Amino acid sequence: MSYTIIGLVFIFLARVTDVSIGTFRIILVARGYRHIAPVLGFFEVLIWITAIGHVMQNLNSVWSYIAYASGFATGTFVGMKLESIISIGYQSIRIIPTEKVTALPMMLREEGFGITTVDGKGMKSDVVIIYTTVPKSRVNELLDLVETFEPNAFITIEDVRSHKFGYMAQPGYSTSIGKEIAKKK
Repeated sequence: MSYTIIGLVFIFLARVTDVSIGTFRIILVARGYRHIAPVLGFFEVLIWITAIGHVMQNLNSVWSYIAYASGFATGTFVGMKLESIISIGYQSIRIIPTEKVTALPMMLREEGFGITTVDGKGMKSDVVIIYTTVPKSRVNELLDLVETFEPNAFITIEDVRSHKFGYMAQPGYSTSIGKEIAKKK
């Protein structure tokens, strides 16, 4: 009985590990980090072969199938969570504030975000469209600033597969100063 439980736990953990690696590998390939994928793929398949081997040794046990499937589902979740924690890559953000004249571009620049503004025609009036590309680790910081200055702004976020050159500024004044100015508005 103890071998069966140990075997089931092994199958489950092996699947969690190999599927987490696979999920993370696919995300990296989609973001342009193709040089890491073959290495991750090697370990992913090596672990998978070991797990499926244990399942094949226990074909009469429905519990091995459940451990295998549960490990797959859990591994998918763990892989996505791992990617969100590591925050690899860049994201392109497009912001359309509700107000034509806004302090948002100035504050974003002061906080170290390289932005480009473009005048546009909205459904009801002229608008300013703000474009920026930021490291994924700074997206929430940028969104907090937008929420402070333009809570009703329309925002789209897209993954950037690759980028070349351009202006990537470093943070300037602290976000708290910008929030204080916005409160006085």
